Amino acid sequence: MAALSAEQQANAGAAVIDRARSEGVSHEGIARVAIQWASEQFGDRLGLLSSMADEALVHLAAEAAPGIDVVFLDTGYHFAETLGTRDAYAASANITLLNVTPVQSVPQQDAQYGERLYERDPNQCCAMRKVEPLNRALQNYDCWISGMRREDSATRLDIGIIEYDAKRDKVKVNPLADWDSEQVTSYIETNHVMLNPLRQLGFDSIGCEPCTKLVAPGDDPRSGRWAGTNKIECGLHE
Repeated sequence: MAALSAEQQANAGAAVIDRARSEGVSHEGIARVAIQWASEQFGDRLGLLSSMADEALVHLAAEAAPGIDVVFLDTGYHFAETLGTRDAYAASANITLLNVTPVQSVPQQDAQYGERLYERDPNQCCAMRKVEPLNRALQNYDCWISGMRREDSATRLDIGIIEYDAKRDKVKVNPLADWDSEQVTSYIETNHVMLNPLRQLGFDSIGCEPCTKLVAPGDDPRSGRWAGTNKIECGLHE
C-alpha cells in the first residue's frame, strides 16, 4: 500500500480533530489529541517551533509528547529575557531544544547589507534570520507544530488545528488555533506555566527586540510588532 501524501495525512488528522469535537472534548483536550496524534504518526519526524513567547504550548507539548524536539530560531536579535526562557525550558522541561541560527551572524549581515536592516527592509531581515533557518530546520521533519491562534490576527482566522502546509509539503499542527486569550491565561495559571519575564512588563506579543514595542492596554498585542510599518507577519506562516 502506497504511503499517504502529506496532504492526505493532514486530512486524516483533521478528521481525528472533527471526531473529538463531535464527542464534546474540551479545547485543551483537543490540543492534546492533536499533539499526541502528531507524535504517534511522525515520531522523531515531528518538531515544534517556539519563539519562547508561546509558553503554554511548550508546556502542553512536553506533557503530551515527552522529549519532543523544540526548534528555537535564534535570530541574534532576541531579548535577553527570551533567551533566558529558552535556557530555562531546555533545562527543566521534557523537551529536546534545538537552537537554529541564521547563515550569517548579525555583524556579517551588517557588513553586507548595512546596519539596522530590520528598519530599512524588515521583510528581507525576517527572510534571512527567520524563514531560511526554519526551512532548513524543517528538512528534518515531516510535521511541525506552531503556536498560531485564530485570535492573533486577521491573517490567521482560517487556520486549522491540523492542516496541510502546501508551501513546504508538510503536515502542520496548530494545537491552540481555537483558544482565546482567556483560555491561554487559564491554562497558564492552572498549570503554573513558567513565563517569559517580559510578560510581567506587559508584552503580550514578543519577537525580536528591535521590532517589538510595548503597546497600550487594550490595543492589539501584535500592533507592537514592526510598529510603524504595514508588516504584520514575519513570513514563517505565509
